[in-house]
Amino acid sequence: MRLTNHLVVFVKTPRLGRVKTRLAAGIGAVAAWTFYRRVLLDQVKRLAGDRRWRCWLAVTPDGDVDAAPWPRAPSRLPQGAGDLGRRMARIVRALPPGPVVIVGTDIPDITPGHVARAFRLLGRHDVIFGPSADGGYWLVGLKRRPRPPDIFAGVRWSSEFTLSDSLAKLRPGHSVALLETLEDIDDSLSLERWRRKGTARF
Repeated sequence: MRLTNHLVVFVKTPRLGRVKTRLAAGIGAVAAWTFYRRVLLDQVKRLAGDRRWRCWLAVTPDGDVDAAPWPRAPSRLPQGAGDLGRRMARIVRALPPGPVVIVGTDIPDITPGHVARAFRLLGRHDVIFGPSADGGYWLVGLKRRPRPPDIFAGVRWSSEFTLSDSLAKLRPGHSVALLETLEDIDDSLSLERWRRKGTARF
């Protein structure tokens, strides 16, 4: 039986003043909201239509799963309560059988090629990470066979230790691979670094 590849995009309802608050401190709430909304729509448009995987939107707040004006193509499900680790672990457990790749909406340089490579690597590895420049990760993937390792509990999220904490959760015998490092746009400094690279579309 061929298993389905599942791509999950973690999204927050794009409400003014409620998204990208660290970025807003540097460029203003309206500019930060505009940037987030553009990245979200652009990313979902580029990734959701690819037939190599099924795309899901994991939405917060939970009540906006059906209420917000989300792009029409992807399936949607609520993230649920708890910190980011609890929410990701819950989604990993809830999805139908098949490898899972999770991305956020802070990395505007994500392409279908990155996602496709992650799924290819999951054919030979248990866990895949896409490191970000700030010590976190922009992508995480799990084969989920026979059981996924618990890489999300006790992680110091939004810190320079996020990736190293998750790597430390792997037991001997677990195989891990890393993708390229991409810029995580969390504040005005990271936004400026990204724009200086010449890849910015917004």
